[in-house]
Amino acid sequence: MVGSSETGKEPWRGRYYRLEEVQKHNNSQSTWIIIHNRIYDVTKFLDEHPGGEEVLREQAGGDATENFEDVGHSTDARTMSESFIVGELHPDDRSKLQKPTFMVQLGDPSNSSDYRGPDVSFLHVRVTIEFVLELLAFDKIFNFVKYIVRRKIEK
Repeated sequence: MVGSSETGKEPWRGRYYRLEEVQKHNNSQSTWIIIHNRIYDVTKFLDEHPGGEEVLREQAGGDATENFEDVGHSTDARTMSESFIVGELHPDDRSKLQKPTFMVQLGDPSNSSDYRGPDVSFLHVRVTIEFVLELLAFDKIFNFVKYIVRRKIEK
């Protein structure tokens, strides 16, 4: 399961990869991501990812832990992710992982004149917006179908 080596429940017995190797897998032919130091080959999952291919491609070759946790994946998604594990990041490279650079500092809450809200992950906002738009589109389609059915009944 994602994060199991972090909690110490399950010692890693598989292959270690260096960060430089993982970073090479950053294209549509080979898409690897790191989540909790485990390395996942998500190439075959790109088309099936509920959040869209682009979400995974943006993280390709790097650490996707924060974004994975921000979205709040289900237990089923975490269990399914196990089938994509190809290895674990070498212990010597774990300190090299950088925090995402797409965070925006919006101000200091202690100084109310320049505070504009909490830090926001653009990826998280985009995924949320896409989800809301899909719900709105579904609602419009549902209402349209209701309208058509109602017209046919009235005729």
